[in-house]
Amino acid sequence: MIQQSPDTLLNPARAPTLAGVERAAAKVADLLPLTPLLPMEIDGRTIWCKAECLQPVGAFKIRGAWHRLTDLTPEEAAAGVVGVSSGNHAQGVAWAAKRLGIPATIVMPSNAPKMKLAATRALGAEVVLYDRVTESRDTVAAKLLEASGGTLVHAYGDPWIIEGQGSAGIEARAQLAGRGLTGPTQIIACCGGGGLSAGLALACPDAEIIAVEPEGWDDVTRSLAAGKILSVEDLAYPTECDALQTPQTWPINFAVLQARGVRGVVVTREEVRHAMRVAFARLHLVIEPGGAAALAAVLAGKIDLGDVALVTLSGGNVDPQHYAEIIAA
Repeated sequence: MIQQSPDTLLNPARAPTLAGVERAAAKVADLLPLTPLLPMEIDGRTIWCKAECLQPVGAFKIRGAWHRLTDLTPEEAAAGVVGVSSGNHAQGVAWAAKRLGIPATIVMPSNAPKMKLAATRALGAEVVLYDRVTESRDTVAAKLLEASGGTLVHAYGDPWIIEGQGSAGIEARAQLAGRGLTGPTQIIACCGGGGLSAGLALACPDAEIIAVEPEGWDDVTRSLAAGKILSVEDLAYPTECDALQTPQTWPINFAVLQARGVRGVVVTREEVRHAMRVAFARLHLVIEPGGAAALAAVLAGKIDLGDVALVTLSGGNVDPQHYAEIIAA
């Protein structure tokens, strides 16, 4: 592994690296068991589903949060952290902060799922609400940081977060190798701001990366096609994929995605709902809408599957009643 100096490691403006992903993977392996890698047959082809919905906080976000918070200096830890999140990153940061004894404040949309708000508060974090359409969560977070002197733990625009999320790719590579497979040769990932996709692109440099977004919130897909960062056109566009509702990606993510030739795919509400039902029926897993986007793209035939295709099932935090309505439909 390439060694980095402490000054480089603690520089918030540094670029994420494969060495950083490997270091994050080692930290996560010391803390958490591997999430299952489950095979599923699709039209005679096998895909490998990484069940990140089974993490302690119900999503992959715990990876980046743990990597970020465990690299804080004692002085930074004492001042606390401020996160911005639709709900899953909130729980990851809150979980890591509670375990490490670090004060945490999370800026969350007022229309976030009730279970995500409740779970974040139950983990001991303070929640500050904002209006997703009329307010900027980054502006709200900046004011909180100015008052507290704490550290921003962004949901995707952070080198530690990107590296931490990429640890899922390191795990998957080892799990596939244990089955005698070389890969993954292709990764289909749910995408909001691009932190997971960027981390996986670093972790698996030989794999084709496909980022999947819900319709109306396809800013990464459009940005990659245009060669420049574009924002979501309608912040009030309705979607059940709350975990993927990010207004635009950040340069640190976009640089990695561009360099690796990542492309985007967009899925519809009904395609996502179908994927949730398939995951329930065939894998016996509860997947939230945002966590089912990648599988939705595969099931809808929007991906030409590679030889060893990895699909992220990135979260399972969904309000029970809403989930029951989707499954029963």
